[in-house]
Amino acid sequence: MRSLARTMTRAERIGQLFMVGLDSGASRSAIDAEVTAYHVGGVILLGGWSRSGAVRAATDHLNALTRGPRLFLAADQEGGAVQQLTGAGFSTIPAAREQAAVAGGLRRRAADWGSELAAVGINVNLAPVADTVPAAIGTANGPIGQFGRQYGSTPSAVTPPMLAFLQGMHDAGIMTSVKHFPGIGRIRGNTDTSADGITDPVTTTRDPHLEPFAAGIDGGTDFVMVSSARYPKLSAEQALFSSAIVTDLLREQLGFAGVVITDDVGAADALQAVPIADRALRFLAAGGDMILTARSADIAIMTAAVAQRVTRDPDFAVQVDAALERILTLKASRGLVACD
Repeated sequence: MRSLARTMTRAERIGQLFMVGLDSGASRSAIDAEVTAYHVGGVILLGGWSRSGAVRAATDHLNALTRGPRLFLAADQEGGAVQQLTGAGFSTIPAAREQAAVAGGLRRRAADWGSELAAVGINVNLAPVADTVPAAIGTANGPIGQFGRQYGSTPSAVTPPMLAFLQGMHDAGIMTSVKHFPGIGRIRGNTDTSADGITDPVTTTRDPHLEPFAAGIDGGTDFVMVSSARYPKLSAEQALFSSAIVTDLLREQLGFAGVVITDDVGAADALQAVPIADRALRFLAAGGDMILTARSADIAIMTAAVAQRVTRDPDFAVQVDAALERILTLKASRGLVACD
C-alpha cells in the first residue's frame, strides 16, 4: 500500500480520506467533481433512496468515474427508522430492538439484507449500532433510544445481536462500521440536530458500555464511527477531535487497526461552531482516517486545508500517510484496489 501511495498524486492521496454524500433528490452527476477532481475515497447515499434500480444506476455511474482505488459505496441500512434504501429490491428491516428478538436467526437475515446491498453495488453498511441506552434513559436518549436503534439496555444484551448483524453483513461481503464510539446511549441531545445535551458525564476508559465496541472490533468490523459528543472523563475535546479517545482508547486500548470514520461533520449541529477546515484537520490530528460530510461543498475547503497543513507540518503529514495506508489496506482486502 505504501508503494501504491507513491504512485498517486498528492490530491489523489488526500482525496481518499473523504466520503461525501449523494442525496436521492440530487442529479446522478451532482458529485462528479468530488469523485473526479477531488478523488474522494467514498460516497454515502443519503436522503432515502427508493427502488434498487435507482441505486444500481447511481453506483454504476460513480464506479465509471473512478480511476485508481475504487470507491467505498456506503449506506445507513440499520433498519427501523434508519434505512436509507427501501422499496423494490430491499427488505423492510426491523429496528434493532426487534432484530434482537430473533436471536439465532439474525445472522442469516442480516446476510440476506447484505446481499440486497451487494446486488446494487453498495459495499459498506454504516452499521451496526453498538450504543447501549440504559433503561432509565430510554426514549429520552435523542439519537438512539428515541428511535429504538439500540439492541438492548445493557452491554450484555447489545453485544450478541449486534455481532450477529455484523457477521451477517460480512457473510454477504459487505463492510461494516460499529458506531458511535465511545457510545451515545447516555446523552439526551442528538448531535445531528443540537449542540446541547450532548455530554456523557459517565463514560470512562473502563466503562462496561465499551464492551460491545470491543466485541465488534474482535469480530472484524472494518470501520469504527466516532461520535461528535463530549466525554469529560475521557477528554476535554469532542470525541472525534480527541487523541485520547481516537488513538489512546480506540486504537491502543481496544486494539482497533482498521479505518476510523467520523459521523457526518457537514450538516451536524454539534459541529457548526467549528470552522469547516478545522473539522477535518482536528480529526486527522487525533488519529482518525476518513471524514464523512453530507455537504459536497465542504470537500474543496477540507482537502485544500489538509494539503496546506501537510506541506508545513511533518508530524501531520505522517498521520495523513498512516490514515491513507489504513484506507488503502482495507480497500485492497475487499478487492477495491488492483495490484500489479
